[in-house]
Amino acid sequence: MSYGPPHPVARLLLTPEDKEAPARARRLFQLGLGEHPDPALDVFADHLAELTGAPYAMVNFVGENRQFFAGLHVRPTVSPARGDDTKPELGRHLERDHGFCPHVVVRHKALVLEDVRDYPRFAGNPIVDEYGIRSYLGAPLIDSAGMALGTVCVVDVEPRPWGKAGLETIKASAAELVMRLERRAADGLPL
Repeated sequence: MSYGPPHPVARLLLTPEDKEAPARARRLFQLGLGEHPDPALDVFADHLAELTGAPYAMVNFVGENRQFFAGLHVRPTVSPARGDDTKPELGRHLERDHGFCPHVVVRHKALVLEDVRDYPRFAGNPIVDEYGIRSYLGAPLIDSAGMALGTVCVVDVEPRPWGKAGLETIKASAAELVMRLERRAADGLPL
């Protein structure tokens, strides 16, 4: 019996199969999304963090092999001298099998995890141990053609009772952002 971390293949089995990934990657490329930080999406993530009081907020586009946070809000933290137990800082890229957004994209439904440790499927996710994430609230960015391009989400390092208000906020934010993205694509307007 092994008490070490799960075998990498075991982790991949927890991430749902994403049959839309190739088409999504092409669509994101057409829209010019998913490869570069977007200042307007950073502002959107800042606003989402403010609305929910979460330390992290993201506009995440999920590609075939990785996730890209085109919009990112990370609450600045002051930490003591870095030690062995210091968590890594969240950057713009994340492996596809890390986190919860790939589940939201495949399901085309919002996901509320008030304490990820309460859900065996999610408790073993690498971001729980690597980044200390304990709660998640995310909704898919579904375009007018019905494709989930990615997510808007917020996470916290503490359990959070997001409740119905949190769910309504994240779903409304996702719908608002999709309208902005599609308007920008059609008219060349800023977000």
